[in-house]
Amino acid sequence: MQRIRLGLLQVNHDRTEEIGDHYPDDSHRFRDLFDQLEQRFTYRVYMTEGGELPESPMEQDAFLITGSPLSAMDDHPWMAGLMDFIRACDATRTPLLGCCFGHQAIARALGGTLAKRNGGYNVGVETTHFTRQRPWMDGPEQVPMYVFHEDHVVTLPSGCDLLGGSNACPIGSFAKGNHIFTTQAHPEIDHRFMEAVMRHVEGHGEDLSSGWATMDQEPQGVVFAGWAAEFFKGGRHAQSG
Repeated sequence: MQRIRLGLLQVNHDRTEEIGDHYPDDSHRFRDLFDQLEQRFTYRVYMTEGGELPESPMEQDAFLITGSPLSAMDDHPWMAGLMDFIRACDATRTPLLGCCFGHQAIARALGGTLAKRNGGYNVGVETTHFTRQRPWMDGPEQVPMYVFHEDHVVTLPSGCDLLGGSNACPIGSFAKGNHIFTTQAHPEIDHRFMEAVMRHVEGHGEDLSSGWATMDQEPQGVVFAGWAAEFFKGGRHAQSG
């Protein structure tokens, strides 16, 4: 089986004792998720939050931008470079997946608009209702996954198609051609980590009672992971493994 060379652009480095010192980071969570699949990967992590980016989209077969508690609307020191890299992936038709912050960053880079949600955080287990399919999507039209976000995409970039959403997040997933794919959700998060993050945020005064009410649902992040693997197979330089 050919291994997919996947570049993980990590835009979060949790330094807290409560979370960062006790749980895997974003890149490890995605690796744990994809390692449940039959498809094999060779991973390369880019610490984008620290300014590290691939020199070109040709470095890997495909790329993924992780989530982050940071806002994709802010101009972080490394944000301009990330915007340029997203546009380079678009121009070269390199497979690029964005999750949560990554979903929003791709939308911003390609000309979409973001905004703060009315009502604060959207958190818990939320079902994305997929109303449009792509060739890499085979399976259920409704996929529950963990969500935790305060910003959201309000206008899609030109040339992008809405794939799915929810009442709380109408633009929950979109695609451009066969090389851009996104989700506002967190397919990589597990129950234990989600509970820890929710308790941590509540400790700073946030009311997440509506989110706790959804936590008895079973998320299906692995379904989305399977779609992502099929999507990544469009990479140009898959190596034998």
